[in-house]
Amino acid sequence: MNRAATVALAPLSSIYGVAMKARHALYERGLLRVHEVGAPVISVGNITVGGTGKTPLVQWIARELARNKRRVCILTRGYGRQSSGNQVVVSNGSEILSDVERAGDEAFLLAESLQDRAAVICEADRISTARWAIDNLKSDVFILDDGFQNLRIARSLNIVTIDATNPWGNRRLLPAGILREPLAELARADCVIITRADDPSRAEELQREIERLSKGRRVFRSRMRILRLRPLRAKSDDDTTLDGGEEVRSSSVAAFCGIGNPKSFFAQLHRDGYKLCHTQTFRDHHVYTQTDIDRVVRDSISHGAQILLTTAKDEVKLRSLRLDLPCYAADIAIEIDEKEKLKALIEEAIQKTSGR
Repeated sequence: MNRAATVALAPLSSIYGVAMKARHALYERGLLRVHEVGAPVISVGNITVGGTGKTPLVQWIARELARNKRRVCILTRGYGRQSSGNQVVVSNGSEILSDVERAGDEAFLLAESLQDRAAVICEADRISTARWAIDNLKSDVFILDDGFQNLRIARSLNIVTIDATNPWGNRRLLPAGILREPLAELARADCVIITRADDPSRAEELQREIERLSKGRRVFRSRMRILRLRPLRAKSDDDTTLDGGEEVRSSSVAAFCGIGNPKSFFAQLHRDGYKLCHTQTFRDHHVYTQTDIDRVVRDSISHGAQILLTTAKDEVKLRSLRLDLPCYAADIAIEIDEKEKLKALIEEAIQKTSGR
């Protein structure tokens, strides 16, 4: 955002900040109710708009809970779905019960990558949805996706993700900046996970700032890695090792995506040694048409590309379209420093809630 736009939008940011402060005060004073759902809730959210790596973290937490024999259910709004306003059971924990159009790209990706590990339900009212899942799916722990600003639902652990490559933007609130809340609200978090912390010096400086803003909350560092490349339309399988990587690395490739932080995806490919000759971005949650893909292919070929790369989130929306170049989706996984301590923190929070 340029300086002129930032200045023009500053008054709206001030109004937004006042509204957020008033909303928080109503909850703090008990004038707005916080609801218990009857099971532990692990919230994963952020304090900015745009992609901060929440989805790989949600996948990691769900897998760890499933390994401990928990009946996990992910509660999400299902951004970009056609069925907005209706509850959609994307997965009951074992079967995929919806399609990407009704579920939205992130919810469908979670359901497919966590099949036999977690249920996934889309609904704006996640309190009633959680209670429905307890009664109908026997869910015993919930992951609240993008939950930091959802103050209505009580949570056992409040996790905030912060992208080390762009933690605060210009430090202004929406719409003049990318902050969804003032930075002082980090004190509401129980712990913070720095994502994309590949630069140790930058991560160290950011960690000190987060510890100050959050009043000493526990901070973990993490990085993203490409788990594997898989051909378009191949089902995601987190247990499969890197496939196709060397062949693609030796080729000239073009990358495209419609995610919250496209620069992070392209930077990841560069770090992993892929020879990018062209990149193309779309809006987050973009619904692709054949015209879009024809243009991507045409532009990529004109730049000398032999292969296309995209994200797993984009891939679920491409399966019905024709691509005239080989296309691979990159499955991204999160690597967390001191992950055993994070596991212990999550388990402790669950035990405390279960014992109420």
